Amino acid sequence: MTILNGKETSLQIQKEIGEKVKDLRSRGDKQPHLAAILVGEDGASKTYVGSKVKACERVGFESTLVKMPDSTTEEELLAEVDKLNNDDAIDGFIVQLPLPKHIDEQKIIEAVNPDKDVDGFHPINVGKMALSLPCFLPATPYGILQLLERYEVPTEGKHCVVIGRSHIVGSPMSILLARNSYPGNCTVTLTHSRTKNLDQLCREADILVVALGRAEFVTADMVKEGAVVVDVGITRVPDESRERGYR
Repeated sequence: MTILNGKETSLQIQKEIGEKVKDLRSRGDKQPHLAAILVGEDGASKTYVGSKVKACERVGFESTLVKMPDSTTEEELLAEVDKLNNDDAIDGFIVQLPLPKHIDEQKIIEAVNPDKDVDGFHPINVGKMALSLPCFLPATPYGILQLLERYEVPTEGKHCVVIGRSHIVGSPMSILLARNSYPGNCTVTLTHSRTKNLDQLCREADILVVALGRAEFVTADMVKEGAVVVDVGITRVPDESRERGYR
């Protein structure tokens, strides 16, 4: 059995990016600058954005974190997005999701300049992705492609089953793995909560991508011998043996 080590791969990619940044700076080019907008006090979002800030430090990016309270109005958030859109010092930015319920997430996503939409969520970037045109790709699906490529996992002609159809992971993953490229050229089955015979579909998969927030959903009897399994779901599981109470 081979473990596809996401953490090691991530550190290697960051090292490569860091070298590229050093090369840019040595030629007199500006330091790349990434910004993030965090609205509210969602614990998972704060952790996620914090990890991005640390990653920027490691690779030599400048980073700006814009914190806004839960009470932020949609108009105030749109104004902040517009400010970053028009700030030439900012090369790209993200609006961390989820947003408070009184804010229309899709409206905010569509307000982001597609040329600065490093999350790849804007409809223009989603359309370009579907047409295999150059664009920003959603981070998690792109990370999975990197993992498959760097471990030289064969994908052409393979049956890939994706569990979960979110716009952030599952749906773009199904598009990317079906593209005429490597990694890609898979026959993809995109499954969701209404899918029938999911166990059987999983057992037929050469590559199984699990993108849902339910711990231990996929069991050993759902995976055939020799299959490649990529688990991208993050779930806090209670664990009294840990100081923080979960793992």
